[in-house]
Amino acid sequence: MKRTLALLLALSAAAAMATASPAAATRRSGTLHVTKDCSQYDPNTAGSSCTITGSNIEAIKNGAKVVYASAAVNGKLDSDLYITGPGHNRVYGHVVLEFATLTGVVTLSGGTGPYKNFQAGPLTVACPDFPVCTWEGPYSFAKSDDD
Repeated sequence: MKRTLALLLALSAAAAMATASPAAATRRSGTLHVTKDCSQYDPNTAGSSCTITGSNIEAIKNGAKVVYASAAVNGKLDSDLYITGPGHNRVYGHVVLEFATLTGVVTLSGGTGPYKNFQAGPLTVACPDFPVCTWEGPYSFAKSDDD
């Protein structure tokens, strides 16, 4: 009887593992830390950019550019953005930054190449040593069935 019960429990556990979501099994996640140099950024110019100088995930490379689609208005940047690289790959997102406090929030969602299934945010933006700024917050990658 004990052997039968143990066998049934083992089979139930195996069946549960076999039906688990493949995405859950391949998900990577954690806390993203990014440092940017914004010394070349011009808040009055759409298309202006900052340069990534540090990242704790391999997909976001040093030297990648963060390009802001809109100029700041009334002391606030509320803009779509994209990160370029590596190669011609991009990750897409949005930022809201108050210039009075040099703080804000960024969200990143999907893109091309290594960013296809990338999500991050809300990421806290802080620039206490402007032009150096940081992003910090949760991120995840998930493989899809066609990867």
